Amino acid sequence: MLKLLKRIFLTLFVLIAVVCSYEIYKGYEMYEAAISEMSVKEMASSIKEKDNYTLLSEMPDIYKNAVVSVEDHRFYKHGGIDIISIGRAIVSDIKAREFVAGGSTITQQLAKNTYFTQEKKIERKIAEIFMAFEIEDELSKEEILELYLNTSYFGEGCYTVSEASDFYFDKEPLMMDEYESTLLAGIPNAPSVYAPTKNPDLAKQRQRQVLDKMIEHDKISREEASEILKIEYKGAN
Repeated sequence: MLKLLKRIFLTLFVLIAVVCSYEIYKGYEMYEAAISEMSVKEMASSIKEKDNYTLLSEMPDIYKNAVVSVEDHRFYKHGGIDIISIGRAIVSDIKAREFVAGGSTITQQLAKNTYFTQEKKIERKIAEIFMAFEIEDELSKEEILELYLNTSYFGEGCYTVSEASDFYFDKEPLMMDEYESTLLAGIPNAPSVYAPTKNPDLAKQRQRQVLDKMIEHDKISREEASEILKIEYKGAN
C-alpha cells in the first residue's frame, strides 16, 4: 500500500512539473513575442506622447502615497514581483478554486496594461512576470509609477490622472486635496464599481480601504483619515 501511494504521489509530482514547465515555456514565448514588437523604451515613449499625460511632479504626494499603499506597498523594495503577495494570492485562489486575487505589483500591472490583455490565464500571468523584470531593468521606479498612473482606467472615459481629476473634481491634479486624492486612488481597482458618479456609497467604502492601508503603512494618521471620511462627494463644480 505504501509503495502504491509513493508511486501515485511521484506520478502527480511529475505531472505537475510537466504542466508547470509547459506554462512557463508558453508564458516566456508570449513575453518574447510582445517585447519583440515593442521595447520597454518604445512603450514608455508612446505613453508619454498621450494627450493629458500627467507627470508625477503634477500629482500631490498624498495621492502617490495612497496609490502605493493600496496597490503595492513594497513597490520601492521589490524588483518587479512581490513574492509575499503572490503567495497570499495563491492561497486565496486555491481556497476559492478560481483566480480571485492576483498579487500583482504596480510593475506587473503596467506590463498587463501595455503589453497584454486582462485575460486571466496562467501563461499570460507568467509573461507578465517576465515583462515586469524587463521593465524594472529598463526604467526607474519613478518612471514606472508615472507610466502606470497614465495607463490606468479611472472610469467615465478617463485614462490619466489629469483627465480624472478634471472630470471628477474640476481641478488640476496638483490641486486635489486629501479627500479627493484618496478617493481617486481607489477607483482604478474597479472603475465601474468605484466611480463616485456611479456608486458614491461603494466609492466611499473603497476610499475607506485606501485610508486603512495608508494608516497601516504610516502614511496618514487615524485622526486625519476620520476627518477625510466625514466628507461627501459633491461632484465637479
